[in-house]
Amino acid sequence: MDVRRIYLLIREKKGKEPKQRLREIFQNPLFDSVRKLKGEKIFEKCVPIVGDVSIPDLGMSARDRETLIDEVEFVIHSAATIRFDDPLKKAVLLNVRGTKLILGLAAEMKKLILFVHVSTAYCHLSEKVLYEKAYPAHADPHYVIKTVEHMDEKVVDTITPALLGTMPNTYAFTKNLGEALCVELMEKLPIIVTRPSVVVPIWKEPIPGWTDNINGPMGLLIGAGKGVLRTMYCNEQAYADFVPVDVCANALFGCMWDAVNNKRETRFYNICSSAEYKIPFEEIIDIGKKVVYERIPFNGVMWYPGGSMTRYRWLHTLRVLFYHYLPAIFIDTLLVCLGYKSVLWRVQQRITKGFEVFEYYANNQWDFNNDIAMSARSLMNPKERQKYKVDGDGIDYLDYFTICTHGCRLYILNEPDDTIPAAKRHMRILYWVDKISKTLICLLLFYVVYKHVFLPVLNTIF
Repeated sequence: MDVRRIYLLIREKKGKEPKQRLREIFQNPLFDSVRKLKGEKIFEKCVPIVGDVSIPDLGMSARDRETLIDEVEFVIHSAATIRFDDPLKKAVLLNVRGTKLILGLAAEMKKLILFVHVSTAYCHLSEKVLYEKAYPAHADPHYVIKTVEHMDEKVVDTITPALLGTMPNTYAFTKNLGEALCVELMEKLPIIVTRPSVVVPIWKEPIPGWTDNINGPMGLLIGAGKGVLRTMYCNEQAYADFVPVDVCANALFGCMWDAVNNKRETRFYNICSSAEYKIPFEEIIDIGKKVVYERIPFNGVMWYPGGSMTRYRWLHTLRVLFYHYLPAIFIDTLLVCLGYKSVLWRVQQRITKGFEVFEYYANNQWDFNNDIAMSARSLMNPKERQKYKVDGDGIDYLDYFTICTHGCRLYILNEPDDTIPAAKRHMRILYWVDKISKTLICLLLFYVVYKHVFLPVLNTIF
């Protein structure tokens, strides 16, 4: 069955109208393979609808609303803020009230076959094993919406800790409430909830390694690869759940097909990997080091990539002081003296914020049961599973992290491939600088100990 039309709710951004934004999106290399296969006319099926999930009535015209009510059969609701440190009011208006408004629109749709809510596997954090079922909401979503609607953002900020309770951040809290709104309407509407875990760069198609943000593990990869991230407070043997974005997208559509054709009692699908693959953080770091040492280093590396993880808070704090803060202050002081703006202290402040998010997830452990998602996957024939990857079968983690590093260089840091040879030469120089500096420090420590400890002891004895 051919898709007749895809409506995309797009808000105006930086003075650009949705039509212009959509044209620019389709110029992205991600769509080159579609363009070659189907031609430019295929993009005419995508129709932008001016709107914004964070404002009342979705910021949509009455005419566009009627069009959607009359024509739409499938709704995929994935609009959300994914920043962990967003103010609570902003996160609630986007992730909770926005979901409520989209559900209200879906309830009016005359041809609705399926409503897909994209949640997250990390929104029921009190559950150490997350099953494919509904869980109680952390709070009443309707009450929270009314509360933030009638309060100034500064006032909401003051009551945020009380509202969050045991939730570590506004993202997890608001995604929990958004999911609860879907659960309320499951008896009235054909709703499914998909729960992807941590979404990471493309593995296979259309561009291996492609990514467009530094949220989550990619930020850590860049920070460590640039030499500015030297320590992490983390249980080395713990593991996180990662899913490449292309696998996630294929699995999401597979879940939709399963929900429509098999009419399961459950409406939840965990799109996760830990039931099949568990890679400890320590192994991920070792692979990352091997990639930037031997294969694809970043440009402008300030310090030979190193450092390590520790599960001891006091040791991590000491490392932050000596490996992060003091070098940043020293180098920024030199920059200011030479007439330049300080740089590293701002970088370290961002890293410190990242630590606050990472540490909670890195020092707690969750597992995800995805029996239903896997049973849906088993209904695909071998050719379909080869064409549309929905699992990690055949993944080589060294190769995957290599393409991720390459993608970060190209699509986030704008470091073209012709700079790789120079980056490798720079890395070799840093290697010897690191070795020599460590040797000199050891000799200096040995001299200090010899002069101030060993010699006085000898003089006392003899």
